[in-house]
Amino acid sequence: MSDGIRYPIGRFQYREPTPALRRSLIAQFADAPGLLRAAVEGLDGEQLLTRYREDGWTVAQVVHHVAESDVNAYPRLKYALTEDNPAVLVAQQDLWAALPDAQSAALESSLALFEAIRGRWVEAWMAVGDAGFSRAWTHPRYGRLTVDHVLQQYAWHALHHTEQIIGLRRRMGW
Repeated sequence: MSDGIRYPIGRFQYREPTPALRRSLIAQFADAPGLLRAAVEGLDGEQLLTRYREDGWTVAQVVHHVAESDVNAYPRLKYALTEDNPAVLVAQQDLWAALPDAQSAALESSLALFEAIRGRWVEAWMAVGDAGFSRAWTHPRYGRLTVDHVLQQYAWHALHHTEQIIGLRRRMGW
């Protein structure tokens, strides 16, 4: 399998944060729901239940995952801003994707949830001062991560999955 299919925009790479980079990433946060909605627009049930790659998730599972991932990650920002280096829970995303609701071709609730949570993220990001971006939380697998890291990772995450869907559409001629 081509790494370009699984990681169409490349793997996540943390960059040295700057005010300009933060502004750009916050704008990406704001744009992400519209891009994801456009990526699935016009797809029928069979297409939504097509895997974007062999052994990968279906388009529907990807959409549900993006919404659920943001809903899980948003509190990490809040905890990092209000507590000293909190430890947080991490979802078992493959197990979540196997649940019946995550396999449904009914996407509207997840698209609306993603739009709503991204709206909250953007409001929160706009209020984080310079000192806030260096605050941190502890991930069970990756250790200490800063608020800057969360901003970069989740801006990448939504675009990464949206591009997986766009790539499938291109390959399938949809």
